[in-house]
Amino acid sequence: MTTVGQAAPDFTLQANNNQTISLSQYHGKHVVLYFYPKDMTPGCTTEACDFRDYHPMFSELNTVVLGISPDDVKSHDKFIAKHELPFPLLADPDHQVAEAYGVWVLKKMYGREYMGIERSTFVIDPEGKIAKEWKKVKVKGHVQEVLQFIKEEL
Repeated sequence: MTTVGQAAPDFTLQANNNQTISLSQYHGKHVVLYFYPKDMTPGCTTEACDFRDYHPMFSELNTVVLGISPDDVKSHDKFIAKHELPFPLLADPDHQVAEAYGVWVLKKMYGREYMGIERSTFVIDPEGKIAKEWKKVKVKGHVQEVLQFIKEEL
C-alpha cells in the first residue's frame, strides 16, 4: 500500500519492444504511472489514447508516462501498434507491482468476485516520492486532471 509523500516502490518489469524498465531509471523526472486492467478493452483503450494525445504536453513538462497491466508483452506490442502509443507499457503478469501499489484488489462484476487491477494513477516526483494518487479512476477527463496537477507542481 502506498501513501502520498512516501518513496514510490521501485520495480523492474519487461515492456514492449523487448525493453526492461525500472522506475529508478527515471530519477530526476516526473513519472505518471498508470495501472489499467486489460489491453484492447474500451475503457483502457480510451485512457491509453488520451495519454497518447496529451503525450507531447507531458514530455514538455519533463514527465514520463508508463502504463502497467497484467497483460503480457506480446499483448502490449499489439495494443501499442494498433493505437500508436508513444510510451512504454509494462507487463506485470504476477501483479507484484500492482500489489506493491495497493491496486490489486477484490472486484465484483455481475455477482462474481475476482482479483484484478483497480484503475489507478500515481504521479511520482523527480526525487522518487509519490506526489499524487488517484484510485478508482473514471477515464473521462482523467488525463487532463493529471496534466494539470503536474503543471501546478512545477
